[in-house]
Amino acid sequence: MSISRILTLLGRDLRRGPRSAVFLYATGMPILIVVVTKVILLTLFDPEPRLGLVDLGQSEIGAMVEQLEGVELTTARSEQELRQLVVDHDVDAGVVLDDGFDEAVRAGERPRLGFYVSGESRVTHRLVLGLTAVDLVRRVEGRTPPAEVRTATVGERTALPIEDLVLLGILLWPLLVCSTLVPATMLVQDKEHRTLHAVLATPTTLSEVLLAKGLLGFGLAMVMCLITLALAGSLTAAPVPLLVALAVSVVICTELGLLYGTTAKDAKSVYNMAQTFNVIILAPLIFYFFPSWPQWIAKLFPTWWFIDPLYRISMQGASVTEVAPDLGVALVVAAALVVPVVLLGRRMRSRLVAG
Repeated sequence: MSISRILTLLGRDLRRGPRSAVFLYATGMPILIVVVTKVILLTLFDPEPRLGLVDLGQSEIGAMVEQLEGVELTTARSEQELRQLVVDHDVDAGVVLDDGFDEAVRAGERPRLGFYVSGESRVTHRLVLGLTAVDLVRRVEGRTPPAEVRTATVGERTALPIEDLVLLGILLWPLLVCSTLVPATMLVQDKEHRTLHAVLATPTTLSEVLLAKGLLGFGLAMVMCLITLALAGSLTAAPVPLLVALAVSVVICTELGLLYGTTAKDAKSVYNMAQTFNVIILAPLIFYFFPSWPQWIAKLFPTWWFIDPLYRISMQGASVTEVAPDLGVALVVAAALVVPVVLLGRRMRSRLVAG
């Protein structure tokens, strides 16, 4: 196996890639989906009330707000800047704490508490933020809040928030399209145009051709997944675990793409196979919608072993150690897929020679 020949084939595919409709579809659609979803859909699900804060006197309330769960905090440097954040609907409400606010409250005075509300904010968010502000003032005053709310998770697993499901779908789109459709379609096009016949007539081996196609799908999927996560604002602060989970996931999907390419007769067959088998690939997602279903059934699908770790790392901040057992199973799946790729590749070569 020659590395130089593999790189030559890879460079050839990269040069002709922008002229391919599938290549442009795989790179352009994820970005379009992220933009549309971010602007139109996710704005409907504002998961947390957004509070803006201007603290002009080092109030204790500022520190307490930072520790609140379920409230997204944005700090501003001046009251004018806060008002603009509210006007632009970058926050649902804004609070202004004047210098000496805490001391005035403890002295029994009635200091000004600036509270601005966005006209586009939800009523529920206004109530939550308003009651939160009153509760924090009572704490500074030294009075005990009238009630204490505690939350508890019941059951082994709860359904994913809708915004997490949307973001998971955004991530899986480029992963599947770039790593399966691109190498499969380009391999089939080489067969249809008889380019593959000419390549195999040289010292280039079929293994080198398949590896070059696989590297193309792998690299493209990795880049597009990272771009879509960054655009969606979900790029984790820990890059190493994310890259490890993405690499394992993309390897498996790239092998599936090579299976499509070595089996399909034409581009239409590739699309039909992708539509059919992608349903099976994404089947474990239904168990996120219905967490009361037996979760062991989801683990019967080989793709669960990379979908779940990918979700936990990219959206829950899990470490590689926490998902190592699942990724280990995914690596076993990836190793097992090498066998059918090799066997179907040899069958494809035999048919090319016979043809």
